[in-house]
Amino acid sequence: MDKLNRETADIMAERFGKDSIIALATAEDGIPHVRNVDAYYESGSFYIITYSLSNKMRQIAQNPVVAIAGDWFTAHGEGTDLGYFGNKENKELAQKLRTAFSEWIDNGHNDFSDQNTCILRVRLTDGVLFSHGRRYEIDFTE
Repeated sequence: MDKLNRETADIMAERFGKDSIIALATAEDGIPHVRNVDAYYESGSFYIITYSLSNKMRQIAQNPVVAIAGDWFTAHGEGTDLGYFGNKENKELAQKLRTAFSEWIDNGHNDFSDQNTCILRVRLTDGVLFSHGRRYEIDFTE
């Protein structure tokens, strides 16, 4: 397994550094739960706008180990609730998410006045990426 390098970092940024649908898997009592989410990738992490009282966030609070699958990519990671979307410490990230999700972010699905609207970070640990007939096994840990 290789560390994330310039080539694989560029592929990840090109493929997922925008509004991307990925499958996010959590587990509860040994049972997997999978759902599709809109995500944005940057520097070894996926970011998702969600609701802190949702099943996925409850499951991540109990067991932060998650798996994801996207366009010719699968990975494991650790989910972390970064808190309310509108928090001062999330301002820069929230703006990036507003830009990435600009086509739908203000369609009424999210209530940004609700303190439970939060940002989920999935910090990747390892993954397998396929691109142009090649397979890359990536270690995202530093």
